Amino acid sequence: MSIWSRIADAISALRHGEGLAAVFDKLRNPPEKSVGFAIAVIALGAKMAKADGLVTRDEVTAFREVFAINQADEANAAKVFNLARQDVAGFEDSARRIARMFQDDAQPLRDLMEGLFHIAMADGEYHDAEDQFLRSVAEIFGFDERCFRVIRARFVDDAERDPYDVLGVTPQTPIADIRKAWRNAVRDNHPDRMLARGVPQEAIKLAERRLIDVNRAWEEINDKAAA
Repeated sequence: MSIWSRIADAISALRHGEGLAAVFDKLRNPPEKSVGFAIAVIALGAKMAKADGLVTRDEVTAFREVFAINQADEANAAKVFNLARQDVAGFEDSARRIARMFQDDAQPLRDLMEGLFHIAMADGEYHDAEDQFLRSVAEIFGFDERCFRVIRARFVDDAERDPYDVLGVTPQTPIADIRKAWRNAVRDNHPDRMLARGVPQEAIKLAERRLIDVNRAWEEINDKAAA
């Protein structure tokens, strides 16, 4: 059974009139966390799409890129998207419930933020409304300004990039410790690690871009140290 069929089962099991809050409360524990993660990305993505006023074809394509949605599963994915758009609760409520779902491990929340940035940049522009939305979600998730800047720099072309921020170190950090931080980042983005923390198989490609940035940051720092 695909994740989208499992999502459809979760949605259809709800009583008539219940919103996404009930979905998240039912999916807080393994093995259904992967279902919760997928719903979280779509739910917040749908609400973010409302933030800038419209849903574009590019944004729909971005959802497909994140989750590799098969044609047979498109109807189930659309159900979740439409439920999120129609849900009366604001995005803050959804974000808080998602944060509680992953309160013991912040990494899935980081994965989720990256998925949202991917969707936000699907039309080639980073709107002020999207920045405000994503900054608010990041704050609810407990990310500080530095963490937010690092994620944003990976997706927004004109955002300032700092290789030390990418690895979570400073220019004063010994090179041996920076190398260790780089190796840990590579390890944490291994597909098996991502699956273990509740990221669905369909969303593993979220790590591909992050690994490119992590390796580029290390190369830049290492080259500077060797010069």
